[in-house]
Amino acid sequence: MNKNYEKYFIKPSIKNAAKRTKKRVEIIRKDVVIPDRLKQIAINKTYCVRTFGCQANERDGEIISGILEEIGYKFESNPEKADLVILNTCAVRENAEEKVFGTMGGLKKIKNDNPDFIFGICGCMVQQDDIVEKILKKYPQVDLIFGTHNINNIPALIDNAYFDKARVVEVYSKEGEVYENLPSKRENNLKAWVNIMYGCDKFCTYCIVPYTRGKERSRLMEDILQEVNDLKKSGYKEITLLGQNVNAYGNDLNLGYNFADLLNEVAKTNIDRIRFTTSHPWNFTKEMINAIANNKNIMPYVHLPLQSGDDDILRKMARRYTIKEYVDLYKEIRNKIEGVCITTDIIVGFPGETLEQFENTLKIVDELKYDGAFTFIYSPRSGTPAAKMKDDVSNKEKHERFNRLLDIVNKHALDRNKEYEGKILKVLVEGPSKRNPNIFSGYSENNKLVNFVGNPNMISKIVKVKIKKAKSFTLEGEAIG
Repeated sequence: MNKNYEKYFIKPSIKNAAKRTKKRVEIIRKDVVIPDRLKQIAINKTYCVRTFGCQANERDGEIISGILEEIGYKFESNPEKADLVILNTCAVRENAEEKVFGTMGGLKKIKNDNPDFIFGICGCMVQQDDIVEKILKKYPQVDLIFGTHNINNIPALIDNAYFDKARVVEVYSKEGEVYENLPSKRENNLKAWVNIMYGCDKFCTYCIVPYTRGKERSRLMEDILQEVNDLKKSGYKEITLLGQNVNAYGNDLNLGYNFADLLNEVAKTNIDRIRFTTSHPWNFTKEMINAIANNKNIMPYVHLPLQSGDDDILRKMARRYTIKEYVDLYKEIRNKIEGVCITTDIIVGFPGETLEQFENTLKIVDELKYDGAFTFIYSPRSGTPAAKMKDDVSNKEKHERFNRLLDIVNKHALDRNKEYEGKILKVLVEGPSKRNPNIFSGYSENNKLVNFVGNPNMISKIVKVKIKKAKSFTLEGEAIG
């Protein structure tokens, strides 16, 4: 294939991605446009979408798959057998990028053997200009590069790549819009992701997301409620409200409602289970806590990122709260929401972190005793302020601190889980174990993974399970009744 991509080349810019204006976000409601010649080409052709990263990426992957199926492509799980492969990428951690590059290299032979094979990369990773340059120079097998702001334009991009035999690069760096009514292929018929907003304006110094996802922009409440009601009518039992910072929902709309109001309204749909992710501690309100506590179908689970247990490091991270404020919020959530479980995110080895500052983090983790934590060794993201900070913590020291933190996190996770031994939990049953057909699994209301003895009739239902044994990350039990 001719790699002359000058005709279709829009490169990302971190500088442009950082801009924020007071301009009202446009809500776009129109069908995806599919060229007729592309529909003909897609007959008897297959696609594979491989997604890396967070729940927002997973939801993007469902929309990408929905668009490809509307074009006419059929799903193929094995990328080596597909006619079109799209890698939907994450930029938050360095190891996620390494996995993508490894997958890209593995698909090179397919492109060499089949010139009509279309290979695309999209998502947060390619919103970084240095990543795009690397792909263009070192991965000639990639035909198509597009970002987080133009998923709706996939048909035209594929059409250009296939018929013009051109390398297509279209990555916008902008505040972004809200697209409604895009087709979707849900990965699950029991639990569904529901976007309530996009983007982030917090600009934590280590985080690339505000640059890759654009400004905070909320969907209208009526559109969200319509989607939830449609999912309920289709038999879904659980929905998770998604946003880079759901607590900021509605702030940009100026319509007189916020995230607490949305929670209360979604609860009125009477869908069985409602979850949300992710919350920033800085604007987690009392009204939100009350909404969770007062609605039985809002699940008692909160993911509350800490990132560091030291005030000086939090300031360097631009997290906008102090340890005292965080601890007070944590305790209020524990006290007011019955049976709540709380998990967190923690970064080890942020630039300049001293041993004393790290041990402050250990003290907080030891005091709060989280149900679980996602722990990370800091990795610089090009274009973020933290990437320019002097990093005088050795790699060896970072790994030693990480292991110390992990030991404490796992200890408290096990202790928390042991509290459930002998108790009865309500579990939404997702399916059987691959190794034992008599063992089934699902999540409790407070997001505990439960493996239990049951039967196939329980799949897709909420059943009571008596917990017999606790492990650090799972509970084991037996269905009753």
